[in-house]
Amino acid sequence: MNKPDLVLLHGALGAQEQFAPLLPLLEPHFRLHTLDFEGHGHAPMSGEPFALDRFVQSVCELLDAEGISDANLFGYSKGGYVGCALALAHPDRVRRLATLGTKYGWTQEDAQRETGFLVPSKMAEKIPQFVELLRERHVASGWEAVVERSAEFMWALAASGGITKARVSGLEMPVRVMVGDRDRTASVPESMELARALPKGELEVLPATPHPFERVPLQRLATSLHEFFAQP
Repeated sequence: MNKPDLVLLHGALGAQEQFAPLLPLLEPHFRLHTLDFEGHGHAPMSGEPFALDRFVQSVCELLDAEGISDANLFGYSKGGYVGCALALAHPDRVRRLATLGTKYGWTQEDAQRETGFLVPSKMAEKIPQFVELLRERHVASGWEAVVERSAEFMWALAASGGITKARVSGLEMPVRVMVGDRDRTASVPESMELARALPKGELEVLPATPHPFERVPLQRLATSLHEFFAQP
């Protein structure tokens, strides 16, 4: 029996290597695919600011390269936002979508809060261990450039308002919105509202789980993804 395809989309400041601990838990059930978004990890950075349409296009190019007509997508944080944007732009290419810790709607206040610490000099002073991780992760373009462009990207999301409940109301594929009960980026109430706006949306709250992917209970996440994507 052929395994279904599952594409994993990483978060802001992340890269495909972020999913390394999760892959062995999913490999028995899926044919897995990952990528680095533009500027992240080993992917080169263009001369333009980060743009949602180019992130979406990079996923489409992966699907085309792998011969996948319609994909199961799991996106963490920004990866979930990109996955949802892909589903809106190309609904025929997304079979099912699951997101974790994804903030869909954005305001100026949200951008101010989320970007307040995305200043390379401040990060190097306050969180040197995390900065060293970013330095090792973003070898193609340098961690400082990724941080600065990620902050600009969040402000662009705020200018657009993000993905609203009205926009997702027309999505017909099943979507599982997952969020940690201690997530300070994507809150439980806003995730619940988004899930309720989806025609085939559902909400799952992970207990004792903050936003960072490194602190997500991976066995529980893998079990949830297997159950959700195994459905016809």
